[in-house]
Formats: sequence, C-alpha cells, structure tokens
Amino acid sequence: MIEIPSDLNPALVPLAFLLGNWEGAGVADFPGAEKCNFGQEVTFTHDGRDFLEYTSHSWVLDGEGKKVRPLETESGYWRIDKDRKVEVVMIRDQGIVEVWYGELADRKPQIDLATDAVARTAAAGPYTGGKRLYGYVKSDLMWVGEKATPEVPLRPYMSAHLKKVAGLKEWAESLPADTPDGVSFFNADGTPYEG
Repeated sequence: MIEIPSDLNPALVPLAFLLGNWEGAGVADFPGAEKCNFGQEVTFTHDGRDFLEYTSHSWVLDGEGKKVRPLETESGYWRIDKDRKVEVVMIRDQGIVEVWYGELADRKPQIDLATDAVARTAAAGPYTGGKRLYGYVKSDLMWVGEKATPEVPLRPYMSAHLKKVAGLKEWAESLPADTPDGVSFFNADGTPYEG
C-alpha cells in the first residue's frame, strides 16, 4: 500500500511510492569491473518542499551475504512536473555529477530515466552516461541501471530488489497497544512482558 504523508508537497504525490527506507540486494556486472552481489540501502525523504531527497549506499557481499567493502554511494534530489516528467540531480562518490530526465509511466509506479548531462572529476573513471528504470512491484522497489563508457556501449551494469524497512514511526505504531507500560516489552517492575 502506498501511503501519502499529509505534509508531502502536492507536486510530489505521484512519487510517493518512493518514500521511505529500502534495503535489499542485487548484482553488479560490467566489463573491466568485478562481478559481484551487493547489498543496498536506499532512502527517499521529503521536507515539504518540491523535491525528494535521495541517498543510496551499496556494498560488496561475500558468498554468505556479509558486507565485504563499500561499492557505491549516491545522493541527490528528485522532482516531477505536472506532465509527469521527472528530473534528478545526482552526485556519486566516484567523482561524477549527473542530471537525469525521464518520465513516470501512465497509471503505474514506474520511472524511466536517462542521463542528460555528466560531469566528472579528474579522479573519476570513464563514464559517458546511463539509463535507469525504477518500479514499485508488489510493495517492493526494483531498479536496473545501464551505463556506457567510451570503450563500452550502453549495457546493464547493476540491478537490485529492495524491500521497505519500517521507520521509527511505523515501528512504534506496530507495538502492541496492551503492553503494561505502553512503551516497552517489559513490565513496570522490569520483568519481561509475556503478552
């Protein structure tokens, strides 16, 4: 179920499906880079203004699903206009700044994006642009990214399947209402609440 916060800027209602904290895993595979499974945490928040704030942290996973090392970090801002056109400004830890444009699909929570502008620092690796597809499927957030370099034409390089993680407000609301002190899982005398 998609919830629309009462303080969400009305312009952002079509993007409400992105809001929240998301966690999951995916696969990264691109020529010249290590193929790996990765874990990812993504957060979309708002503060009442006409944009969503975005952060993403990913890390390489070993064969047992444990974190090995950081993979990529991104942050940015997402906007949508009245014609369902989406624009994203994103900064990546590799020394890359991107401007993405795309569109929210008609009658479904799916966004197709493509880079319009790319700026790289001297330390950044080769990169000329990319495409991304985000979709809200059965309450999960899924995405696939494509990228291109001067040597490699546009091709898929990362994809992930993310599940929504309850925030503190949702977690607090899920606590049983009939606990003796209404707050914790302990009785007032400190003994564990048996429920």
